[in-house]
Amino acid sequence: MNIFEKIYCRIFQFCFKVAIPFLPYRNPVILDNVESISQILKEKHAEKVLIVVDSNIEKLKLNYNLEKTLTDNNILFFKYDKIFSDPTINNVEEAKNLYIENKCQAIIGFGGGSAIDCAKAVGARIARPNLSIPKMAGILKILKEIPLLIAIPTTAGTGSETTVATLITDSETKRKYMIGDFPLIPKYAILDAENIKTLPQNITAFVGIDVLVHAIEAYIGNSTTKKTREQSLQAVSLVYKNLYDTYLDGNNLEKRRNMLQASYLAGCAFTISYVGYCHAIAHTIGGMYHVPHGLANAIIIPYVLEAYGEKIYKKLKELGVAAGLFDENINQEQGAKIFIESIKDLNSKMGIGTKIDAIKKEDINEIVKNALKEGNPVYPVPVLMGKKELSLIVEKLMK
Repeated sequence: MNIFEKIYCRIFQFCFKVAIPFLPYRNPVILDNVESISQILKEKHAEKVLIVVDSNIEKLKLNYNLEKTLTDNNILFFKYDKIFSDPTINNVEEAKNLYIENKCQAIIGFGGGSAIDCAKAVGARIARPNLSIPKMAGILKILKEIPLLIAIPTTAGTGSETTVATLITDSETKRKYMIGDFPLIPKYAILDAENIKTLPQNITAFVGIDVLVHAIEAYIGNSTTKKTREQSLQAVSLVYKNLYDTYLDGNNLEKRRNMLQASYLAGCAFTISYVGYCHAIAHTIGGMYHVPHGLANAIIIPYVLEAYGEKIYKKLKELGVAAGLFDENINQEQGAKIFIESIKDLNSKMGIGTKIDAIKKEDINEIVKNALKEGNPVYPVPVLMGKKELSLIVEKLMK
């Protein structure tokens, strides 16, 4: 990256950081059970709602209690359940049409990040019918209130229930569009451990490390606040105390609740402080090869942290202390390296490898191009990188 690009990125990021106290960030109202949803809808005079649900969640009937609650309270619902992994533009358009045709008044995103992201994008398209998904890509493109949105996560990982962002894939070009704006933050989020106790081991692992990556990237960036630093440290502590136990025993509801809390805290942190190149690369690889987002993040994050080098030793040491790996008296470099190794060890214990076999050598330039377009100048990373640096990281993922 040349000096002029660096100056532009840092000026952009500085201006955004200065603006943080004046921006309309907010947290959703948190509820702890599905049954409370009917009262909210009645208060908001929402008699017809659209439920956006993952197809796998629909097959497992995890949404049974939600639908029964709505039916028992005479709330009519219409269901869109065609989301298989990453939500596509087609998914958003189909769900939006279902909402409009049935004159719905609220949207419920039920499932993992894919369902909630789709629900957010549906709301955005309803609020801005003249803006396509590609035209919404970036930040602050919606600027208009969306319909009442309630998020019910069934994974403890994405943090989508509290963030300003949604990620939508163009199924033809495989490109992912990140849309970020304040109206996308759900008004309510229901964090119920009962919804995630049947989560398979591999998904528990992927989304759990995703929480960790959210907290790390929010903490090591240059746009942190006192609150986001505290939230990141709390999230890291909760992940190290609870993730592996939930991997071994999904029925441990106390541990599951703690992971939901970690996901929420990390989501709050990166909503304000943003993420970094790990996410930029993971989003691109996910769109091109359908690699689950949490899995991609888990594999990529050690390489990105090592590439940042000594610039982040102090902060990684602080994260390691929060994780309970060592005390504050340890040397910064030693602490940072132990923390990175602990991520690799945690990945290994949960069956997560160190390479992404799907990556093709001829695609490296395209991966790097899209990752740079997403990351620069928006992400306030600790070390700015260009094509050369990101190419080296992607190459390491293949070897």
